[in-house]
Amino acid sequence: MVVASLTWDLSLPGCASLKEKRSVLRSLRDRLRAKFNVSVAETAYQDVHTRAQLTIALVATDARFAESVLEKADHLVGLNGRAVVTSAWRELY
Repeated sequence: MVVASLTWDLSLPGCASLKEKRSVLRSLRDRLRAKFNVSVAETAYQDVHTRAQLTIALVATDARFAESVLEKADHLVGLNGRAVVTSAWRELY
């Protein structure tokens, strides 16, 4: 069994309020959950409207499958036009 996580630090340059930030993140969280069946949480910068940190986690029976899901999720987040990925890191247990 493998537990995998991927964390992104995001810049949200177009967000002028926490309400706009929540809208952007809600859309991203919903797409990640629906497409990849992963757990998603905002893990830092909750009170800053121009930054965010999102983390996904999943449990898989195979490390290759977990890496594949993380790679596809990373690609999806990278294509998001309203959030810019400033850094990302993965962990496998």
